[in-house]
Amino acid sequence: MSAIFYHSEEQKTLAEKTKDEHQKKLTRTIQTKIKKADIFYDAEDYHQKYMLRQQRNLLSSLGFSDKEILNGHAASRLNGYVGGFGTAEDLQKEVAKLGLNETQVKLVQSKLR
Repeated sequence: MSAIFYHSEEQKTLAEKTKDEHQKKLTRTIQTKIKKADIFYDAEDYHQKYMLRQQRNLLSSLGFSDKEILNGHAASRLNGYVGGFGTAEDLQKEVAKLGLNETQVKLVQSKLR
């Protein structure tokens, strides 16, 4: 499940506004829930970066350690891209920062909508 947890009414309003603005760009309905923050429990490690973990060729080519998958910026960004969030243009702006080679870029691009 995708969710945004807020701590204040200001955060809730911003999350709702951002979701509504992004929804206008999509044909599919955004399923992300916006909920008040309460007690939070991390999911088990194997659930973290689930979308990226499903791309076995890409993931193995990246050579990330378990810690990098769980906590790394690149893994987080790539998880979003392979989940279909973001554009090819967004990805191109980040290729160098993410340290991707041409093959990896093509694998990620194939998942963008």
